[in-house]
Amino acid sequence: MIMLHLYEFKNKRTMKNIVIISGHTDLKESFANKTILEEMTRLLPQADYAYLDSLYPDFQIDVPTEQERLLKADIIVFQFPLFWYSAPSLLNRWIEQTFVHGFSHGSTGDKLRGKKLLLSFTSGAPEEMYQYGGLQNYPIDDFMPSFKQMCNLCGLEWCGYIYTGGLSYAMRHDPEKLENMRIKSLEHAQRLNARLNEIIEL
Repeated sequence: MIMLHLYEFKNKRTMKNIVIISGHTDLKESFANKTILEEMTRLLPQADYAYLDSLYPDFQIDVPTEQERLLKADIIVFQFPLFWYSAPSLLNRWIEQTFVHGFSHGSTGDKLRGKKLLLSFTSGAPEEMYQYGGLQNYPIDDFMPSFKQMCNLCGLEWCGYIYTGGLSYAMRHDPEKLENMRIKSLEHAQRLNARLNEIIEL
């Protein structure tokens, strides 16, 4: 039995506004990302959670609302499964619509400057496949440059990522593997919460 430790935000005076953007295109069909988000709402109920699949099933983003969400945030978390080595299409659409010239970048686009970005994502393939010479050919960090450059362009502070592999949709029908995925998903949420505590204390 793996013991899970609850990380508390102890100092209310250092409380930061955290927004967690769920980029899964169909969260009700998810296991890992759904479990991670459910655990995060228990660990961090005061955060703002935006479930893009529920808000925008038609991909028609309410830009003013989402930009206002970002304006209120000190820390932005993207929670998503890795689809074809990048974020899912819905999260990419959300970024395209909200991170626009004059808001997030450009001569007058300073609205995100100084905010912090943390990625939290999963992959179906095991972590050991993401290495030079492995089945995926590259380590996971080699897929991060586009996110890092987005931070550079927008004045966001890149805070890295929390990543867990081996969380495959295909394994949900094997009870033993499903339980292992549940444990790994809960551990992922614990690591994410701990990292958010570290960022707050910086």
